[in-house]
Amino acid sequence: MKQVVIIGNGMVGYKFCEKFVAHKSSGQYHLTVIGEEIRPAYDRVHLSEYFEGKSPDDLCLASRAWYQEKGIDLHCDELVIRIDRLKKQVLTNKGKSYPYDKLILATGSTPFVPPIEGFNKKGVFVYRTIEDLKAIEGYAKNIGRQHKAKAAVLGGGLLGLEAAKAVRDLGLEPHVIEFASRLMPRQLDDDGASVLKEVLEQMGLHIHLNKNTRQVEGNGRMTQLSFADGALLQAQMLIISAGIRPRDDLARGCNLSVGPRGGITVNDQMLSSDPDIYAIGEVALYKDMIYGLVAPGYEMAQVAANQILGNDVRMADKVDMSTKLKLIGVDVATFGDPLIQNQETRTIAFVDRFKKTYKRVNVSKDGNNLLGGILVGDAKDYNMLLQITQNSMALPANPEDLILGQRGENNDMGSVMDLPETASICSCENVTKSEICEAVSSGA
Repeated sequence: MKQVVIIGNGMVGYKFCEKFVAHKSSGQYHLTVIGEEIRPAYDRVHLSEYFEGKSPDDLCLASRAWYQEKGIDLHCDELVIRIDRLKKQVLTNKGKSYPYDKLILATGSTPFVPPIEGFNKKGVFVYRTIEDLKAIEGYAKNIGRQHKAKAAVLGGGLLGLEAAKAVRDLGLEPHVIEFASRLMPRQLDDDGASVLKEVLEQMGLHIHLNKNTRQVEGNGRMTQLSFADGALLQAQMLIISAGIRPRDDLARGCNLSVGPRGGITVNDQMLSSDPDIYAIGEVALYKDMIYGLVAPGYEMAQVAANQILGNDVRMADKVDMSTKLKLIGVDVATFGDPLIQNQETRTIAFVDRFKKTYKRVNVSKDGNNLLGGILVGDAKDYNMLLQITQNSMALPANPEDLILGQRGENNDMGSVMDLPETASICSCENVTKSEICEAVSSGA
C-alpha cells in the first residue's frame, strides 16, 4: 500500500484528507497525518467564537474517531523537524520517522510580528490558535480587575478586527492600530473603509490609522505603546495580528524551491520542485502569491488529492479571492476585482451614511460586464453579484440598478436559474449549480 504523509492538521490539511478518502480509488493508499497541536483540526475562520462560549470541541472539524473510521493515522502533538528527500521519510521531535511515497506540506503560516522593540514583554500575544486564545483569556481576566483596562490590536485587517471583537467580549476597551490610512486596505477602498470605521466606532472600538508602532513600553509587563509620531497609547495588552508568513522552514531545510519572500513554489498541480512533494494552503506560493483565505486552500487540497489519485484536476490560472464575512456583526464582502481602476472601467458607488452601508460595482466601459465590487453593511446581493461576475451574465440596461435596486417594472437581474450549469454556488467546496440540481432531482 502506498504511503501518503500529510504534515499539518489545520483546515486545509483536514480538507485534503476529506477529499482524498471520498474517492473510490483511495483504498490503495494509506494516509498519515502529523500535527503539532494537541488536538485535531479545528475551524480557525470562526476562532473568535471561542470567546462567545464555544468550546474547542465545538470548533473541531472532525473527531479522532473520524480519522480512525477512515483508516487515517493521526498523530497530534508531534512536530516534523526534517524531511529526508533521499530516503523519502520525515523525522519528528519524538524521534520517529515516517516513510512516504507522496508528501503533502500543509504547514500553514505563522503570525507576522513586526520588528517592534519590547514585543517580548508580558501582555503581548499573537492571535492564531486555541492555545493563543486561552492565554489571551487568562491574561484579560487578570488585567480586567483594573479600572478601564485597555487592549490594543496591531493590525486592521480581517484577523485584527476579529481580535478586537474578542477583547471587547472579554470586557476590555479595544483599540485597533493600523499602519495604513484605512481599515482592510487590501479589500476595501477609502469610502468602504470609512463606513466600516464609523460602524465599528459606534460599537465601542477605537480606531487609530496611519500609526507606525515603535515600541512596547513597560517594566517587564507592557503598560503603553509609543508611535513614530510621538503619540502614546496606554494599554495593558497587545494582540499582534499584522499579517502572516508561510511556514516554509521544512522546505528550505530539504532544498525545495521557495519564493524570495517565502512560500513553497508550486505549479497548477500543487507540485513543488520535487515530483513527490505537494504544498497546499498558506504555505504554497502559487502564481507568485500566498492566498490567506480558506477557499483557495480548499481548492488546492482538492487538486492535490486528485493529482495523487491520477485525476488531472488543476488550479485555475486566476484564483478567486471573493469573500463574504461578518465582522463583529457587520457584513463585508468583496468579489471579482474590487479595487480595479483604469480607463476601461466605470465605477459606480453608493454611500448611505444614515444606514451605514456602502456599495460599489466596477463595470466594463461598454457596460456589458461586471468586473467586481465591494459591499459593506448590506451584502444580501453578494451571491448574485458574484455569479454575474464569474459567469459574464448580462447586466441591466442601467448598471447602477445592481446596487440601487430595480426602479422599473422589469427585473433585469435574473435569478439563480439563469446561471450556467457550471456556475460555482459554493466557492469553499466548489459545488456547481448542476451538481445541486442533480442532487435535488435524485431526492438527496
